Amino acid sequence: MAVDEAVLDRVYHASDHQELMSAYQDWASDYDENTVQDFGYVGYRICAELLNRHLGGNTALHILDAGCGTGLVGQVLHSFGYTRLEGLDYSQEMLDQAGRKNVYDRRIKADLSQPLDIPDNSYDAVVCAGTFTYAHVTASAFSELIRITKPGGTICFTVREGAYEDYGYRKEMVRLEAQGAWELLEMRNEEYYKDKVLAKMCVYKVLK
Repeated sequence: MAVDEAVLDRVYHASDHQELMSAYQDWASDYDENTVQDFGYVGYRICAELLNRHLGGNTALHILDAGCGTGLVGQVLHSFGYTRLEGLDYSQEMLDQAGRKNVYDRRIKADLSQPLDIPDNSYDAVVCAGTFTYAHVTASAFSELIRITKPGGTICFTVREGAYEDYGYRKEMVRLEAQGAWELLEMRNEEYYKDKVLAKMCVYKVLK
């Protein structure tokens, strides 16, 4: 367990993006086992279930899994019958692991902290679990997720407990609401790591 805790420390206390990517490169092959089995990671499943409920089980919709990692969210959505799935992540090693699950039509290597090379209004829905957290993606990514989602589309994401305020996520979410960019449909606290850590599960409707 000491080794596993050291990996978590590298991920959540990375001093820069290069250090974060190095941590994920080393972790990719053991990620699923460590997070789900060892640490009790349940946030990905709760987020996927929440998106499915808000989409009404419409499995024909085109969905981007932003910050897909090894594809845990995509795997759950695929089990619900969604087949028009794409996965995006900045770590090639994590994308390679996601590819083994055979649930994504396309895998995109991109940095959510930068403008995305994706056309406006590309997706009916975007899901983003485990990305808005410590040392990962800044609040500026919300605007990009809105841009690539069709008006009337759905964005479902997690925000790690503590980081919600500390990283300016809440402030930016409210600012975008006030601008009329999106409308909050649901927000609630749920388990992220079972019996250890909470996260906010957020669902928004894109307005423009």
